[in-house]
Parts: sequence; C-alpha cells; structure tokens
Amino acid sequence: MTNTSDATPIPRRHPTRTVTLGGVPLGSAHPIRVQSMTNTDTRDAEATIRQISELVEAGCEFVRLAVPDENAAQVLPAIQSAAPVPLIADIHFDHRLALKALEAGLQGLRINPGNIGSKTYVDRVVDAASANGACIRIGVNGGSLEKELLQKYGGATPEAMVESALGHAVLLEKRGFGNFKISLKSSSVPRTIAAYRLLAARLDCPLHVGITEAGTLLRGAVKSGVGLGILLWEGLGDTLRVSLTADPVLEVRAAWEILRSLGLRQRGPEIISCPTCGRTEIDLQDLAEEVERRLAGVTDVFTVAVMGCVVNGPGEAREADIGLAGGRDCGLIFSRGEILRKVRGRDELLPEFMRELEAFLVERRAGGDQ
Repeated sequence: MTNTSDATPIPRRHPTRTVTLGGVPLGSAHPIRVQSMTNTDTRDAEATIRQISELVEAGCEFVRLAVPDENAAQVLPAIQSAAPVPLIADIHFDHRLALKALEAGLQGLRINPGNIGSKTYVDRVVDAASANGACIRIGVNGGSLEKELLQKYGGATPEAMVESALGHAVLLEKRGFGNFKISLKSSSVPRTIAAYRLLAARLDCPLHVGITEAGTLLRGAVKSGVGLGILLWEGLGDTLRVSLTADPVLEVRAAWEILRSLGLRQRGPEIISCPTCGRTEIDLQDLAEEVERRLAGVTDVFTVAVMGCVVNGPGEAREADIGLAGGRDCGLIFSRGEILRKVRGRDELLPEFMRELEAFLVERRAGGDQ
C-alpha cells in the first residue's frame, strides 16, 4: 500500500510495461482507464454514435463495439470519424473484419488470436495493427476456452485461463508485437481473481479487468464491486469494465464509483446519504436520488451529503463540502458541519439547496478548486 498526504492507504499498482491505445498510454505508470461497450446494433451508425456520446459524457474513456459482419464493418469509418475517444473493435473468427476495422481507423482490437485462423491470417492482423499503431487485447473468457485446455484441467480453471492467455501472447510476441493487454474474465469472482494473480506473476503486460456476465444492475454491480475491488486493491488492473445487463452508461458510473471508493481516481461529486431509520420524517430515498440525478453531469470533485435528520445530520456529515438535512416541516443546508441556513417547508428544501449548490460551484470554480 501507499499513502496519501492524509495517511489514507491506497493500492500500490502492480508494475507493468506501458502500451498505447489511440495515443493514450496504459499501464501501471498511468491512470486506470474506464471502458464500456455499446449495445446498439453497430450497423445502425446513428444509434451507435449517439450511445458513444452518452458513454463519453458519463466518463467512458475507451468504447468497444461489436463488429459481427461485413455490414457492420462498412459503417465503421462513419462511427470512427464521430467518436471523441479511442474505439475498440470486438472481433471473433473472421480476420477480415479486424483488417477492415483497422482500415477504418479504429485504434484497438479485442481478439482471440487462437480463433482468427491460420498463421497467415494472424500475421496479417498483427502486421496491420503494428502499421496502424493499434493496441490488441487478448480476451480470454472462461466460457469459451479451447477444448484441449478444458480437458487438460477439467474445466475453466484459473490455470486453464492463464495457459490460454500465455499461448496467445506468444503468438503476438513471436511476431515482434508487444502493444497488447490481456483480460481473463469469468462469471466467478474467486476464479477471476485467482487467474489474474497467476498471470500477473508471469507477464508484465497491462491488464484489462472485469467480471463477465455479472448480471442485472444490483447483482452485477455488487459482483463487479467485490471482484474488481479486490483486484484493484491488490494493484491489478490498468483498464476496467463493469459488465451489467443494463444501460452501459450505468457501467461507466459504477466503474467510477469503484475507483473512487479505493481512492484511485475521482470524477464528479461523491454523494453520501444515510440509510434512514425510524427518526426519518421525509422521503429521503427520492430526495437523494433526485440530487444524484441533478448532479449527473457535474464533473467537479467534491462531497455532497443528503441526510434524513436535522438533529444529527449536519454533525454526522461534517466532512461534506455541502449538504442538506430534512425534517418534517423544515430542513437545513450546511457545509463542513456548519449550518448555512434553515429552510421552511418541505417543498422548498431541494430548490433552495440547488441554488446554494450552484453558488458553491461558482465560488469553487472561480477559486480554481475543482
């Protein structure tokens, strides 16, 4: 562990070499990057471009998109020209689609070198990636391992996943290609963690981390939070994706919250709220969700508290930069535990708080404190 100036421990990154994706350096010497994937039909360029913009607005730094066929490949130039962040083509089996993605200007490929085809096909993809300065992610998935490895290890064990990754890495390294990262994903949290630990002891390439097929919003967020939290706390992970059966924008928000919770990166306000109890006299859940919704587009880093008790709220949230606490017929707006003013009437609390918050942000930005 390393320490920040206030003695808060933060994870020490596992050392890796640096690779680049669209000019962005990746590895242990650089920030952990947030990635997601579109769930639109890539052949619908307009819808895909729109979703990429939504993901970027939420804080996504790399976007992966499926390229299932020739029709999808044909619209990649239009999508690429409109994308404000590096794009990664997800390719399976057909090496020609990988070549077309690189011709369209995409900066990354997610492939399994073992299923691209013959040695000649692998050579063509690697040569094109090298010529275009593209990054390749070797994506190993516990659900699609080679049959011989499943037979050798009796299933999709961490050892089987690592052997698959090492074999694919050799295919690239033999061709003098080192601009790659690796992912080892499973729907099992313990298996995923064990696989990354084993691989990190063998290679120095950057790691893309995630728990695949994690599930719907609540289950998937919990599962990903546990798995990614452990990996990142151990210093493993240079890019990450939270995989949810949900709007991919929520994947991005969840990823940032995981990074924030470990002190690794911050983006936007941290919103804290109490869990409610028998003393709560307002609809705190709706209030907290509305504050969160209104602040969704704010990127300034500060802390907001939404508390359900005017007696204890300001004191319990004394470290918040700004906050509100609601009671039966009144509320308090406070900062760092100090009451700024009292608001009469339940319906006036949120509007008055938002006015106070806007003034706080104006003053903060004017002082260069963001």
